[in-house]
Amino acid sequence: MVTIGDIAKAAGVSRSTASYALSGKRAISDGVRRRVRELALELGYTPNAGAKALATSQTMVVGLLAQFFSDEFAPAMLQYMLGVSDTARALGYDTLLVTEADGAHALTRITGSRMVDGVVLLNVAQDDERVPILRSAPQPGALVGMPGDCSGVDVFDLDFEAAGRLMVEHMHAHGHRELILVSQPEHVVERGGAYVWRLQNAALREARERGIEIHAVFGASRQPEVGQDLHGLLDAHPAATGLLLNNEAAAAALPSVLTARGLRVPEDLSVIGRYSDEFARTFSLPFSSIESAPDRLGEQAVRQLVRRIESPQAREEPPVLRLLAPEFADRGSTGRPPLRP
Repeated sequence: MVTIGDIAKAAGVSRSTASYALSGKRAISDGVRRRVRELALELGYTPNAGAKALATSQTMVVGLLAQFFSDEFAPAMLQYMLGVSDTARALGYDTLLVTEADGAHALTRITGSRMVDGVVLLNVAQDDERVPILRSAPQPGALVGMPGDCSGVDVFDLDFEAAGRLMVEHMHAHGHRELILVSQPEHVVERGGAYVWRLQNAALREARERGIEIHAVFGASRQPEVGQDLHGLLDAHPAATGLLLNNEAAAAALPSVLTARGLRVPEDLSVIGRYSDEFARTFSLPFSSIESAPDRLGEQAVRQLVRRIESPQAREEPPVLRLLAPEFADRGSTGRPPLRP
């Protein structure tokens, strides 16, 4: 079995430096940290979780609270979960996935029984009943998703307002004056999915300032309903020349809808979605998009959580609120609007 000593010897550094480079507990130069971590992967190093647990009274487990809602697209949620679990594993932690419907009860149970060293929350709602429990828990916590009150916890999310503005700005630059915005199902909003209205409201404000008309609607989260929604919207708004998608299921269904209607992108309709590059590859989506970065958000949340778990000094630092600036992935699905008779 490869040891930390083997890694240190191969990297030409001390054992303690190699340990700090892998744990992140102390500042190590980027070059040394990268070399140590690359060698750890190359040599197949696995941290001895049992020894570390005995030495530190840690469980070496991160709790991940998530739910699979019937009105959300499951493949998109899985990407956030993988971002958390992959990073936790790379840092020497296992992940305890908890999907109980009563999230508040589950969180109380796993933190009160010391089953985990820290907790990551997904599916964060505007007034999430789990957040006050996490604030008072003995373990640190991190959220992927922004609640109404961010105090006392570390929060990581996409800047959905900036994403909505960027979508409209891009269409305006190409000369579009009438758009359709398809958001997540209305039930997501009703249970507090603030990211839906953050993007939608920002897009509507930006459109008003630029003299653009937007037909903002909620779409279904599965086939065939979402495909029927898209057909209905294109029938109802024949003058619309651009389509904005804050709904992964709608994005996945759109190619077949366009084929059935004989529409070309961007010659007949310009399209911008909001999803990850991995999602685009998985579903072979040719549409330009705002990168939702689920893997990056999960990684940032876990790294911050592990910092707080392993460093008493980090535990005393004020909470962070980190919103990722939207990045536009151009796949050639936007252009000048077609001339309509």
